[in-house]
Amino acid sequence: MTIAPDNPRQGTSHLYRAMRDFVQSADDDLPGKFEITKEGIVLDMMAPMKPHELTVLRVRKRLEKVMPDEIVAHTGEPDVEDEPQGIMRRPDVMVIAESEMEGEGSFDPRSLVAAIEVVSRSNPDNDLVTKMRDYPLIGIPVYAVFDPRTGTGAVLTDIHPTPHGPRYATRKDFVYGEDVTIADWTIATEGLPLYRDSDAPQE
Repeated sequence: MTIAPDNPRQGTSHLYRAMRDFVQSADDDLPGKFEITKEGIVLDMMAPMKPHELTVLRVRKRLEKVMPDEIVAHTGEPDVEDEPQGIMRRPDVMVIAESEMEGEGSFDPRSLVAAIEVVSRSNPDNDLVTKMRDYPLIGIPVYAVFDPRTGTGAVLTDIHPTPHGPRYATRKDFVYGEDVTIADWTIATEGLPLYRDSDAPQE
């Protein structure tokens, strides 16, 4: 679900801060995951399912086995935020230097080495459409997406300007069972779980 502003031409910074204040106040009290995009507040009402969380866990552990100690595959808070663009996201996995986790406040998206998302069963367009637009816009150099619905994924790189704003120029698709390279590190995708029919959202 997306909650959009009534008048997109309002002062963007003021509107964004109001949405951010709401998200931060609601995050601990309301169910679901809140993020902010150009369209407004995105709320994923569904609690993450086991295949989603197991994929996040296995990808994180496999990356940390091959990355140097000073680089981590972080899950959880804080958010990645670009206030001038009016975007606040929380990737499933953030590949980032451990030193960038010091101090207060949100992560600067340009400090990320890569963002990794596991496609949500309840809101796949958030990962496959809007984040493919938002992540190059805020300067995240590598976006990797894993889709447990289909057992496929893609790694997007090489941000370049287009008439519609920055976009990724290079996309490398993969199927589960192949090795995949994210930034400088290659991991296996064998054994990543798939969603089952029983995982489908209930009407």
